[in-house]
Amino acid sequence: MRRISLPTITAFATALAACSAATRHPGEGNFSPADVARANGGRPPYTAADVRFMQGMIGHHRQAVVMAGWAQTHAASSDVRALAERIGVAQTDEIATMATWLRERGETVPEPEAMLHHAGMDMPGMESAGAPMPGNMPGNMPGMLSATQMKQLDAARGAEFDRLFLTFMIQHHTGALTMLDQLFASPGGGLEENVFKFASDVSADQSTEIARMHSMLAARQHPGSH
Repeated sequence: MRRISLPTITAFATALAACSAATRHPGEGNFSPADVARANGGRPPYTAADVRFMQGMIGHHRQAVVMAGWAQTHAASSDVRALAERIGVAQTDEIATMATWLRERGETVPEPEAMLHHAGMDMPGMESAGAPMPGNMPGNMPGMLSATQMKQLDAARGAEFDRLFLTFMIQHHTGALTMLDQLFASPGGGLEENVFKFASDVSADQSTEIARMHSMLAARQHPGSH
């Protein structure tokens, strides 16, 4: 399973310790986020990379929610329906969490139209996952399905839907993990406490689900071997 790497976590801990040391004074105890911001010249304790990550992941999650919803109407098998329901509920909750994080910091929350556009729905000009995203949402997000792939999944039923759903959701989840790598590779990215916790949870959940989906695909390709 792919999770946030040890070097990434080590780098985070080192940077966080340095940040904490820089914002403390001898003999003083813990500081609130406001204290940290004041100690850093009024800068908020998050970066532009954190904002881009949260904005982009909202659109990324929105596509997964659309995909997951189809399992209930496209004759998916019971195990795929159960997995899809879990993904849909979890990522809907995470969209709300990310939107709240952005609003509380006065940052732009992507409009629903922008999310649907990049979710590969039938909209003019949406020809691939690499199409520019409207508004303030970053484009070219890893793992996003193209409009063609979304139409292919929507047209499938039964066993074919199961196969495509698992294949495409593995692609989608793997892209989300790449977005996490990009976040932590950015200077200061992921150091804000809430962002790091959220990113760590996404990494653990989606890594586990990727392993589960590979197992489900293998069982379908080689019946009786699992």
